[in-house]
Amino acid sequence: MWTRPNPVTEQRNAMNTLELLEISPVIPVIVIDDIATAVDLARALVAGQVRALEVTLRSPAALDAIRAIHDQVPDAVVGVGTVRTPAQLDAALRAGARFGVSPGLTEEVARAAATSGVPFLPGVATASEAMRAAELGFGALKLFPAEAVGGAALLKSWFGPLPDLMFCPTGGIHAGNMAAYLALPNVRCVGGSWLTPHAAVRDHDWGAVTALAAQAVELARTAAGKPLA
Repeated sequence: MWTRPNPVTEQRNAMNTLELLEISPVIPVIVIDDIATAVDLARALVAGQVRALEVTLRSPAALDAIRAIHDQVPDAVVGVGTVRTPAQLDAALRAGARFGVSPGLTEEVARAAATSGVPFLPGVATASEAMRAAELGFGALKLFPAEAVGGAALLKSWFGPLPDLMFCPTGGIHAGNMAAYLALPNVRCVGGSWLTPHAAVRDHDWGAVTALAAQAVELARTAAGKPLA
């Protein structure tokens, strides 16, 4: 398990989410177009020490992919992304999702997430949205789209007035800039799609996926000041 100390004290309902963020330094944002690739892709990521996997609801195969990964890759912690409605969250949980991620936050989604019993990362893009999410009980948030709304500089500026909130930035994150985010005191992990390039998935080049995952873990350990294993 990849983890690093953090001084932020969270409420109990956010601690479960923070535990999720400690599983691996990157949560890959995955679009599954072909259900036949789901299990092998998940196994390739786990082989590179990336275990928390966000399967987005951006394709018809998403729920079947979540179910297959849940059933066949026990070392993976599979979750659902692009959650926009309570019904979507419920369907994903029935398929085996163990956490949820949303691009934004509505009152309806907040209520569903709060009663779901699983970690949930709501998306925010402004300080006001972050404050509102905190009021609704979420202490760990997804900054989205991170690079477009200010990136690492924005999160650094938020730490002073919002020191009790933790972020998983997603959107425009890649191997070249992830370390800048992970070096921040209010960032526990990042999300991104670069670990699962389309060409590698199309060609079933699972070795390439594992290599990208392992590289990300190594970069994260360096950013956190940890000795490499």
